[in-house]
Amino acid sequence: MRKMDARGQQAGQLLLIMVLLFVFMFVFASPGIRTFIALGLNAILAPIIGFGGRNPLMTILVSGIIVVFLSSLLTHLFTDWRAMGKAQEVQRAFQKEMTKARREGNTNRMQKLMKMQPEIMKLSTQASGGTMKAMLFLFVFIAPIFIWLTYYLGQVTYVNFTTPWATHVSLFGRTVLISNWFFLYLVFSFLAGSIIRQLLRWITWSAWWKGLRGKSTAT
Repeated sequence: MRKMDARGQQAGQLLLIMVLLFVFMFVFASPGIRTFIALGLNAILAPIIGFGGRNPLMTILVSGIIVVFLSSLLTHLFTDWRAMGKAQEVQRAFQKEMTKARREGNTNRMQKLMKMQPEIMKLSTQASGGTMKAMLFLFVFIAPIFIWLTYYLGQVTYVNFTTPWATHVSLFGRTVLISNWFFLYLVFSFLAGSIIRQLLRWITWSAWWKGLRGKSTAT
């Protein structure tokens, strides 16, 4: 029964991911929906981070920071890091014992460990449940911003930027298989994400945050 429960939770999470991917593909494949979202957000974001179309690199940078901040914050809030760490420690210990039992040919030990596997699966599934919840909110908040960014960059007239190795690089040229602007977006997002995630972890484990949470729970 416990094994079926763990498998059922994993199947539910997999189904949620598949539904989100289907909705994501449907939204991006529909020009009407994309245009509706882009025009709606354009009235809000263009005056704030559009910079009048004069600095598309800054628009890409700020958009990447906003998206990464939202994704990092939501993932951080929905993830039980203590449970995640515990699940990873248990998984590592299980793999270590299983490898040792196989090396020694201890079939009795292996059978006992296999009986424990459903509980370990359940622990890992429960620990990662918050990540699945965060994905739903990530889609709701982040996909529209990305749709707007694609739309907005298509309207700018200044489409070249300078690099140390070239004086005129087109935003819409391609680096390997992706557009240059998307490559820059990924680089900016990766750098900003690393800093933001480390900052959030530091805040979460800091004495200041623990004291603040202790006061809030006491009241």
